[in-house]
Amino acid sequence: MAPTDPHRPELEDHAPPARLVRSYTITSGRTKAEVDLPMEATLRRQGFDDEPGDGPRQRILQVCDAQSVAEVAALVKMPIGVVRVLLGDLVQEGKVRVQATLTDTSSRDERRELIERTLRGLRAL
Repeated sequence: MAPTDPHRPELEDHAPPARLVRSYTITSGRTKAEVDLPMEATLRRQGFDDEPGDGPRQRILQVCDAQSVAEVAALVKMPIGVVRVLLGDLVQEGKVRVQATLTDTSSRDERRELIERTLRGLRAL
């Protein structure tokens, strides 16, 4: 075994190499989704997952069912703006459906239900 240099920290062999991918690369330069996606909007995955590989879209599809847009961004550890653009694509392709969210005409009961659902989701994390 070779002696180690006390001035150089040892690197862990099992640590994956750091990768930096710019957000605009993932979204093809787009900064806005074609679909309006509020942070609290709940998502539903439609049908079976036919996305190839393990890229950002695949990771989003794996976690998006019954989650809010904000929760998906947190679970896949990506900026919410990037997740919104990719989710917008998936919605347009019919792979994800956005459940109704609050509007200006939403009733008090609808607002309360959203708050309760959000709290349940946060407790589950």
